[in-house]
Amino acid sequence: MTKHIFATIVTPTAVAANNRGEGDGSTLSTLQKITRGNDQYTTVSADAIRWAYREYLQSIKAEEVNRTFDAETDEYNIKNEQYNAKTYIDDDLFGYMDAKKNATTKRRGVLEVSRAISLDPFWGDITFGSTGGQKDKTSIHNTEVHCTAYQYTLALTASSLKDPRRAQLILDAIPAIQHVGGNHARFLYEFRPESIVIRISDDPSPWIMNCFERVGDSVGCARLVRLVEVKDILANELIVAGEIADTPYGEKLKGLNVKVFRGIKEAIASVKQATLVG
Repeated sequence: MTKHIFATIVTPTAVAANNRGEGDGSTLSTLQKITRGNDQYTTVSADAIRWAYREYLQSIKAEEVNRTFDAETDEYNIKNEQYNAKTYIDDDLFGYMDAKKNATTKRRGVLEVSRAISLDPFWGDITFGSTGGQKDKTSIHNTEVHCTAYQYTLALTASSLKDPRRAQLILDAIPAIQHVGGNHARFLYEFRPESIVIRISDDPSPWIMNCFERVGDSVGCARLVRLVEVKDILANELIVAGEIADTPYGEKLKGLNVKVFRGIKEAIASVKQATLVG
């Protein structure tokens, strides 16, 4: 059977301000938002997260990455516009589409990434600042900020890659990605996991998306516990790690024979040993 790797990541709680530093001197709604129930939540696009994974791959395997970014010139460069999933890691993992007049060459990305959603509702917090220099009506600006954690899900089928060993690079990248969305010099926000759930299964559906929720000042995963209890997810398919391990939810999952680790990197090492991606 084909093995699929799914991971739902919840970040640490911090102040997010995912604008790109553009538009100084204006009043902008800089955080993307969605409505769920009666509340608004902030969100970060899957494209922004994918970009951070591309950046990680460029930092460790620049010679094997087709599309690279030059921060000095603020430009993207493509080594080979013919694209080649066998040669280039990013063409294999993220796919491509080259639309020509008479033909379109494309490959669906093997790595799938969901949009990140905040755990906490957004209540409209705004900070004000000045651009400096001459003071006039355009020198004062505001920025929306949100103190929250985000969660998002990855899906990957290693056997669908031209080189299945490349799945290991994505597992290594999970705790190492940096510049997601507006995470730039002006606003630092960690997108590494504070807690993580990884599922290795023959099931093509993740079942673990949005499994984290805010519980007081911490995070819980009651829906995940229930899915294991009713055997919609088998306990031996799961690896759970991070701060969730030190909560009652972590204890419940241990009691259900789920592998629970306190350390994120230890858990990822365990996943690499349990699959054919090491």
